Amino acid sequence: MSEKDTISMQLVREALLQTCPNGVADALLLGRAGIDSSQVERPEARVSAEAYARLWRLLARRCNDEFFAMDPRGLRGGSLAFLCRAAMAQPTLGLGLETALEFLSLMLEDLHPSLVRQPGLAEIVINEPREAPRRAFTYFTFWMIVHGVACWLAGRRIPILAIELRCDEPPFCDDYRVMFSENLQFQRPRTRMIIAADSLDMPIRRTGLDLQRFLAEAPGNILVRYRDPGSLARRIRHDLLALEPIRWPDADSLARQLCLSASTLRRRLAEEGQTYQGLKDSVRRELAIAWLTEDSLSMQDIAAGLGFADGSSFYKAFRKWFGCNPGHYRQLVLAREGQVGAEGG
Repeated sequence: MSEKDTISMQLVREALLQTCPNGVADALLLGRAGIDSSQVERPEARVSAEAYARLWRLLARRCNDEFFAMDPRGLRGGSLAFLCRAAMAQPTLGLGLETALEFLSLMLEDLHPSLVRQPGLAEIVINEPREAPRRAFTYFTFWMIVHGVACWLAGRRIPILAIELRCDEPPFCDDYRVMFSENLQFQRPRTRMIIAADSLDMPIRRTGLDLQRFLAEAPGNILVRYRDPGSLARRIRHDLLALEPIRWPDADSLARQLCLSASTLRRRLAEEGQTYQGLKDSVRRELAIAWLTEDSLSMQDIAAGLGFADGSSFYKAFRKWFGCNPGHYRQLVLAREGQVGAEGG
């Protein structure tokens, strides 16, 4: 069983917190899911994605709730099927997402999501009536449903530029970074997922047979198929994030570091639908979004940190990526944070 097809036992314990008395599942239930109950308290233990998916389905049937009883109303059995059926009737991913989010906002009491379109960027924002943030597992389970359905509707993985969460960072985040994005930010004013706006224009071409197959495999297919796997591309992204952009190797140097020929590197990345330049641009975009939320960093600092020769080059690249200039994006973010602060006060 490869590491990329497994789930941390920490997530199993999180799933049990509100669905079983005292957060403890009986050995029979875990056994039916294919999980060794003697391993549950071992923080380093892992289970297969298939076993975690079986546990999800067993708990959903026990509670009649596809959201692990983490909302006062919850998602009754059949909610995911209804959501997908309604969303796939729309012509584009943007309209499909809006339909799905409207349904979730109607069904859930504490999480009210909406799609906010900005120049070059799209945000799925969760508005919450409660002042106290929810635990990270609640938010990430929500994102797993929304992002998984979005990827299925589009027929491909939708890259996530960033996820911001109101809650504290949990002691385990590796699985979340693999599932979603390396760019996870905690203790933020709002919980939101940021994607490129052009993703919303992708057409939806799903049939009733596609839906049957998707639901028959859910949520295991969401857990594995549409996450950022332990691939060559992810390894390269991880290495790029660990270096200052000015120190990033060129393609030939990278190939030598990986003990590959340059042509083999290009071929293996192409098999994953990636290019080295595309990976570098993706990491730069994520860093730019993250650093623009830090008002202590000047535009020149950010441009230099991203490896641009000057501020003008950074402005041009940012406009190409997102359709707006970085100053406008920073104003939007800071204004929104100020608004949230005023609401909280």
